[in-house]
Amino acid sequence: MSPKQQVVDVLKNSQKILLLTHKNPDGDAVGSILGLYFSLIKMGKDAIAVCADVPSTVFDYMPGVKEISQNFASGRDFVISVDTSTVKADKIMYKMIDNKLNIIVTPKGGRFSKEMLSCCDGNFHYDAVVVLDSTDLERVGDPYEKHPELFYDVPVVNIDHHAGNDFFGKVNLVDLTATSTSEILVSVLEALTGDPKFMNEEIATSLLTGIITDTNSFQNTNTTPKSLTVAAQLVAFGGRQQDIIKYIYKTKPLSTLRLWGRALSSLRDEKMHKFVWTQLYKKDYLEVGAAETESSGVIDELLKTASGVDFALLLSEKNGDVHGSLRSTNKSKDVSEIAKLFGGGGHPMAAAFQINGTSLEASSDSTIQKIKEYQASLV
Repeated sequence: MSPKQQVVDVLKNSQKILLLTHKNPDGDAVGSILGLYFSLIKMGKDAIAVCADVPSTVFDYMPGVKEISQNFASGRDFVISVDTSTVKADKIMYKMIDNKLNIIVTPKGGRFSKEMLSCCDGNFHYDAVVVLDSTDLERVGDPYEKHPELFYDVPVVNIDHHAGNDFFGKVNLVDLTATSTSEILVSVLEALTGDPKFMNEEIATSLLTGIITDTNSFQNTNTTPKSLTVAAQLVAFGGRQQDIIKYIYKTKPLSTLRLWGRALSSLRDEKMHKFVWTQLYKKDYLEVGAAETESSGVIDELLKTASGVDFALLLSEKNGDVHGSLRSTNKSKDVSEIAKLFGGGGHPMAAAFQINGTSLEASSDSTIQKIKEYQASLV
């Protein structure tokens, strides 16, 4: 079977399905997880959508965005064992007393002691785990870090469109020609349901959000004829394209505008090395009252102000780490190669990296110097 057919087969034969996407979710992460979540629920599946971080408030217009949880019961049994090699059990019962589960074991003879007891984790009760828009399991964050055994015990389906994907799943549907994971899901759902009228407004709006945000409203060079055709199809199914444009691109809180103003006023032009960059400190977010997610669009604003450069870079302090976002202005410039210098990755036109456990003050000079050296090596 093709990878798409394998994904369809897993989803058809699974009832309880855990959906995950990467931390600091962007529009494609939110759109793809909600689009698949609503589709599985409509099919009568028991689906759970989880992301380590709360989606930005810019996505509050999306139907069911509050359904994405930050915590999940791992769905795993807790096993209490009693050694009966010396004392046999006659009967077992349990009682709830003061919010405590009391398990009562009556011996046939003799006496049980606490030394005969042991506890361990049992089986997971998910039939499948679907990871969306993530190059590797580490990007999932807490769900993977706190429950790594889940990803070995339960079949993992990996659906993504990034070139740096690790192919970490039992089933891997990684389409590098797709503009977004949401675009991939449209054909998956068509094959899964076999119903051309299956799509409804909430599913179409979710997936359309992913396509629009990952193409920057079809302005990026990754826009393809297929992405335009799929987007038109989703609009026909009720996808609210005008709402997406309004809330993603035309409506900004004052805190976001102030934050972007700080980033743009600190813009630095490295003419010799053909890139521009800026940085946002933790204090910048605090002083303007902005959430860490509100810097997500400033990198695109940098592109609008820059000319004669290969790429733009935003360095920002988030969650005690330094995040780097890269956007290429030159089709021949693959910024994912720069992201790889710092353990990151992404697309040729858009990439990101993270430097853990440091601050901008401590790392920005060395980061920029490393990029300059890389640029100089290409001359």
